[in-house]
Amino acid sequence: MALQERIRVVLLACGSFNPITNMHLRMFELARDHLEDTGRYRVVKGLISPVGDAYKKKGLIEACHRVEMARLATETSSWISVDDWESQQPEWVETAKVMRHHHAELSSAENHDEVDTVKFAKKRRLEENEESSIIHNRSEPMQLKLLCGADVLESFSVPNLWKEEDIVEIIGRFGLVCITRSGCDAEKFVYESDVLHKHRKNIHIVREWVRNDISATHVRRAVRRGHSVRYVLPEPVVRYIQEQHLYSAESEQKNTDVILAPLQRYAGSTE
Repeated sequence: MALQERIRVVLLACGSFNPITNMHLRMFELARDHLEDTGRYRVVKGLISPVGDAYKKKGLIEACHRVEMARLATETSSWISVDDWESQQPEWVETAKVMRHHHAELSSAENHDEVDTVKFAKKRRLEENEESSIIHNRSEPMQLKLLCGADVLESFSVPNLWKEEDIVEIIGRFGLVCITRSGCDAEKFVYESDVLHKHRKNIHIVREWVRNDISATHVRRAVRRGHSVRYVLPEPVVRYIQEQHLYSAESEQKNTDVILAPLQRYAGSTE
C-alpha cells in the first residue's frame, strides 16, 4: 500500500487507571509501532478514557484524581491525551458505547477538518523529505481501535462481564489492538473463541518482549506501605499521589461489598 494510502488510526484505551503507570503509556507506543510496521496504518492519536466512579471496582478512587494523574502522565506526549467524558457520566458506560461516542466525535471533527494529526516525537523511519511530502488519503475514513492488555481480551469469557453483542461491535466494527507478553497465549484464546475467531482479522496481537509486569494493585500496595514507586509511575504522578495523600488502607476497601457494575447489570438482565 502506498504511503499516502495508509489508514489513519486513533487508539482508545479504557480502564481504571488507578493509578496510570508507565506500562499504560508503553502500550500506546508498542501498538503504534506494530500497526505502522504493517505498512497499512498511520496512528495519528491516542486517547485515554478513565472509567467513571459508578464502575464500583474495589479500591477505585475518585475519577477526578485518576483523570488528573492521567493528564499529568501524558503532558509530555505529543500524541496521547486524556478524555474525561466517560468518567463524568453518572452511570457506568459500556466500552462499546464509549467507542461509539468517540467514533462520532472523530467523525464530526473530520467532517469539519479539525482532526489533529499530530507530529510524532520519535524519529521516523522515513527520510525527512519523504515525510514532508505525505498527503493523507481523506477518502479512507479514520479508524478507531480499542487498545488493551491480554487480561481484557481474556475477560471476554468471564460470565456477565461483557455482552456478546458488545464484543462483536468492539471487534467487528472497530477493531482491537491487544498487548500481550511472553508466556501469554493470546492467539490460542482467540482461536478457542468462536466470536473472536470470526473477527480475528480485526484483532492485532502485539507481543511485549521486554517484560514489564507493572501492576496498579502492587503500586497501590507499595504506596500504602510507604515504599517508593519512582520509575514505575511518571514522576508527576508520583508527586500528585504524595501531595493528595492517595491510596490509603481505607481507600483500598472502597466498594468492597459492592458488586461490579457490569455484573450487576448483566446478571440482573438474565433473571
